[in-house]
Amino acid sequence: MRDDGTVPTPDGPPKDPRPTPGAVDARFTLAAERTVLSWIRTALGLIAAGLAVMHVLPDYSTQTPRDVLGIGLVAFGAFTAIVGGVRWRQTTTALRDGGDMPGPLPVWLLIALLTVFSVLAVILGLQSH
Repeated sequence: MRDDGTVPTPDGPPKDPRPTPGAVDARFTLAAERTVLSWIRTALGLIAAGLAVMHVLPDYSTQTPRDVLGIGLVAFGAFTAIVGGVRWRQTTTALRDGGDMPGPLPVWLLIALLTVFSVLAVILGLQSH
């Protein structure tokens, strides 16, 4: 490989090993679209869970813990939808322009927040008995 990032070939001018911008295989674009749809599906599930906590679960000792958990889940769902959209935009831009793919930080953040809300739900559930 040369200093400019090209690879010499025996039959002609050097070839650039990076993908040509705009030359994206449709399978990768469709995979990115399926991924953003799964982020949206997860967001809708979190929002539905938050609404269910606020309106369907039996009362805890007071209404406040239920509201905090429910509103938190709805906000978490909205945050998940936004993060999914941003990641989809970053991925499609990287596929189109040949840049870096987005890192795993948002996925780890989603896992951490889901764990926190799960523990909070269990603690609130145990306190109501």
